[in-house]
Amino acid sequence: MEFTAQQIADFLKGIVVGDATAKAGNFSKIEEGTPGTLSFLANPKYERFIYQTEASIVLVNSDFLPTAPIKSTLIKVPDAYTSFASLLSLVKQAKAKKSGIDSSSFIAPTASVDEDCYVGAFAFIGENASIGKGCMIYPFAYIGDNATIGDNTVVNPHVTVYADCSIGSNCIIHAGVVIGADGFGFTNNDGEFRKIEHLGNVVIEDNVEIGANTTIDRAVMGSTIIRKGVKLDNLIQIAHNVEVGENTAMAAQVGIAGSTKVGSNCKLGGQVGLNGHITIGDSTQIAAQSGIMYSVEANSRLMGSPAVSIKKFLRSNILIDKLPDIYRTLNNLQKEIDELKKNK
Repeated sequence: MEFTAQQIADFLKGIVVGDATAKAGNFSKIEEGTPGTLSFLANPKYERFIYQTEASIVLVNSDFLPTAPIKSTLIKVPDAYTSFASLLSLVKQAKAKKSGIDSSSFIAPTASVDEDCYVGAFAFIGENASIGKGCMIYPFAYIGDNATIGDNTVVNPHVTVYADCSIGSNCIIHAGVVIGADGFGFTNNDGEFRKIEHLGNVVIEDNVEIGANTTIDRAVMGSTIIRKGVKLDNLIQIAHNVEVGENTAMAAQVGIAGSTKVGSNCKLGGQVGLNGHITIGDSTQIAAQSGIMYSVEANSRLMGSPAVSIKKFLRSNILIDKLPDIYRTLNNLQKEIDELKKNK
């Protein structure tokens, strides 16, 4: 289905600059734009591509002023990236939703599954489980006994939700996610490891998205908690009794040890590691591959392993290239001192 620049602008409450009848029926990256597609320019460092792109329509920020001729029709909006995301969501919602319960799925007699749900082939829903309205349970998903899932949540193929765990409404759980496995807890008696049973659960609040193959361990007692609005990338490990605050985002391969508390509105780069039993204050930002050993205050900006403030890390890093020269200088000074001592 194609839309004109004017129709798109009306939906986004934007302003058309150029041919209002230009049409687009698909999306493209601005550097790979082709006729009949829509793209966007949000970051000024990619501005050079807007003068080369063949995309028929390009979303730009309201303050964008071209410095050379542009072939595309522009739509000026307050935030091009957010507007582009809105269009992607609109297209996704327009696609036909799967419906019905596949005959090869298993739903326990005591389970409650809303009639508006989709349950795919070979999905398993255990005893006393509860699945809310409008949920999508894709093939081979496993929902354990007493697990609960709120309205309009999507559980993708091969997701495993262990018994007694709770997932809120409007969540997206991507393929291969495991929610509620036992944490890594053992005692060591006379050189032998003995398992500590994990009798708690995992609680995931509303509007959470969890990336593929991420694992969230159940609590020893109580709950491992992922607060509302959290966004987790692929391949993240969250240990037992961790709590992640509202609207915090983590990139791939973050690892969080047991009983650590992460505040609200935090941002963790890829491969960040957090020690156990520490607290990360609200609105903290941690750069990729950083290691955090101790609790940190709110609004911290950290980098390195062990991590220090980003400013301190960058100042220290500048010195690394100079270390050979510094060493030679110190060595020469030591020789001069030794020579002066001999001649005293």
